[in-house]
Amino acid sequence: MTAETLTTAAGATSPAAVPVRPGFARRLLKWVTGHLGLLPFLAYTGVFLGAPVVMVAVGAFQDNDGAFTTDNLGAAFKDQFGRSFVTSIELSALTAVVGAVLGALLAHAVLGSKPDGLLRKVVSSAAGVLANFGGVPLAFAFIATLGSIGIVTKALTGLGLDLYASGFSLFSFSGIAIVYIYFQIPLMVIVFTPALEGMRAQWREAAENLGATRTQYFRLIAVPVLLPPFLASTLLLFANAFSAYATAYALTTGIIPLVPIQIGSLVSGNVVADQQNLGKALGLGMIVVVAIVMAFYSWMQRRASRWLG
Repeated sequence: MTAETLTTAAGATSPAAVPVRPGFARRLLKWVTGHLGLLPFLAYTGVFLGAPVVMVAVGAFQDNDGAFTTDNLGAAFKDQFGRSFVTSIELSALTAVVGAVLGALLAHAVLGSKPDGLLRKVVSSAAGVLANFGGVPLAFAFIATLGSIGIVTKALTGLGLDLYASGFSLFSFSGIAIVYIYFQIPLMVIVFTPALEGMRAQWREAAENLGATRTQYFRLIAVPVLLPPFLASTLLLFANAFSAYATAYALTTGIIPLVPIQIGSLVSGNVVADQQNLGKALGLGMIVVVAIVMAFYSWMQRRASRWLG
């Protein structure tokens, strides 16, 4: 073997001579260019969502002088602030369950009509509008309708039914629940309709061909398939009600202890002595609750996608 041959063989096996795969750089460049469109969205969410969350999380563990403390979190779950968490969770759970059941029934009834019919178009358009109708305008609409001198209240009084003499009040927990259900039902229609549309007609036909009754089809096929998206939609309604602020505040001006109202009171200047970051601690508690709910929502959505994807 000649010296030239040995040199060539040694150079071929040298680590320095091993070329870098040309496809790696190309794939990296393709990935970067393919995600450039996400940069504006990431910047927007980072400034208006990520940064405030970090500020709230950090401030919840600081005292007035910036030193580390857990007193804020301790105070956030005691006395009136602890009761506000309980009231908010109860109100959100109640309106989410009622809104989910009524919204699912309405969505099922609408899907029984013609796909291009007027009824489906009207309900879909109305659901999109009413689901986003909230705040002071919604509160005013209910005050004019079910307030102490509202149109419906006066009409029922003329028929011999005095709502307020019977103990009902629009400005109480039950009154807020009715208002919340008003926008929870159309939201349920929007988020649950795709799950109902994903039910394939072949499943019903196959069940009927195998001798299954309508009750058996509903119990053994429809319920197991629709339960995950139904629960996921209910969790979404819970998060929607839990974070609502303007409507409840306009109705009660803070009489009903809800976490968003408590935070608004602290942020607006009604700060407890020596606990300026108490509002941030309450906000951190809300973030944790909503994060847990949305984690379960995401898990339910993945389960539902196995059948309805």
